[in-house]
Amino acid sequence: MTDQPTLADLQEEYEFLDADDRYRLLIDLGRGLEDMPDALKTDATLVRGCSAAVWVYPTVRDDGRLHFLADSNAAITKGIIALVLLTVQDRAPADIAAADIEGALAPFDLKNQLSSNRTQGIPNMIALIRETAGRYTD
Repeated sequence: MTDQPTLADLQEEYEFLDADDRYRLLIDLGRGLEDMPDALKTDATLVRGCSAAVWVYPTVRDDGRLHFLADSNAAITKGIIALVLLTVQDRAPADIAAADIEGALAPFDLKNQLSSNRTQGIPNMIALIRETAGRYTD
């Protein structure tokens, strides 16, 4: 992710926006995601249960931290992915496995801000990230 805001900064801005501006903020956040090569968008990296196609691909940094590449074919969903990644990107696998991702996202009240179609895949994205972190935890 390039020049992404912190989750706290984003939350502060998000609180003052109306619904349309919140959509725009999420779309802009998604545009800031690092490009994911098409070759990585496979059935193996596809997140199940999302209304839009969502792909998440983990990489391991030299220091053992996890870095995720992600993409979606829907702009708002891509923004949601970017928001989720702000909670875990470039952290140690044990930290990711122990992170309260849902708690970090709670102030954004996504279930009430977005349609159920847009939010139904969030638990699956989080589960995939946790599962990945668990595979790399000592």
